[in-house]
Amino acid sequence: MIDVPEPFAREITEREGADGARWIASLPDLVDELCARWSCTPSGWVMHGRVGIVVPVRRGDGSSAVLKVSFPHPGNDHEPVALATWSGRGAVLLYERDDARYAMLLERVDHSTLLSLDDTDEAAAICGRLTRRLAVPAPPNVPRLSERAKAQERALLDAYELLTDHVPRRVVDTAIDTIRELAMEQPDTLVHGDLHDKNVVRGTREPWLAIDPKGFAGDPAVSAMSVVIGGFQRQIPTDELCAELPGDWRSSPTPPNSTGNASSAGRRLTPSCTPAISARRRGRNATGPSTSPNESRPLSREREGCRAAVALTPPPPVDVSWMNTLRCRVERECVSS
Repeated sequence: MIDVPEPFAREITEREGADGARWIASLPDLVDELCARWSCTPSGWVMHGRVGIVVPVRRGDGSSAVLKVSFPHPGNDHEPVALATWSGRGAVLLYERDDARYAMLLERVDHSTLLSLDDTDEAAAICGRLTRRLAVPAPPNVPRLSERAKAQERALLDAYELLTDHVPRRVVDTAIDTIRELAMEQPDTLVHGDLHDKNVVRGTREPWLAIDPKGFAGDPAVSAMSVVIGGFQRQIPTDELCAELPGDWRSSPTPPNSTGNASSAGRRLTPSCTPAISARRRGRNATGPSTSPNESRPLSREREGCRAAVALTPPPPVDVSWMNTLRCRVERECVSS
């Protein structure tokens, strides 16, 4: 019988209350039941994310796999549907599924993710190529991206409340108008829905494979947004960050009006090191049209969905052309033949 990792049990219980506590208590027996049904045996330490556990197992034929069991939540409903549709093309293989238990038996892959790559541009290109590979006709009954338009509008308005002093209301209104327009024109294409550098792992059948899809029908261009904002949490050299900041910030130990820590030469830090970049990481300060002359080419109309999803402009004069560069790199790989 498995041991449920204590940090995972605590997080689920705190977030989900009594339902979460009951589910945690049932997990060891549930894993035993699933292993017996699918003829496999636990063969390694239990891993976990925020919503589920992953148990390395050995199948009856001697091959390796993992058993994934997630907390019952609507956001996890369509993961097995998406994986079954792709059938291993650009994503991990699905061997068995129990949708009522939110359980799947999956191909075992390397633990290395795109975060292991030092080349940010290449990582973005890999996400773009995967986006194109995963863009197949959507199966019936998966939710449509257009159905999320209202939630996106609310998120923009919530973000605006935090940035009222810096962002003109017309910017938010333009973003909302664009979301409403694009919601009427979404294609019937299956999209991952949460593609970013921690949801792409090294494979053996293929160099890189997607994991943990949400499964939506809509425009694959949405992946450019999720790559840049939803999870591109890689380290960036200090000099690159400083190059984006105004001169008075660069010469100051800490940015004006901030409580951030000073950075030293050669140190590598994440985008949370200054208030402006921290907000950008959370997606509250995102890109409109690039301020860089090299990034001024217009996007095609269907690619405007990416811009709408990240429409709040950061307080000037901070330059966010690096986000535009990554976004455009994903888009080029997504649409190239």
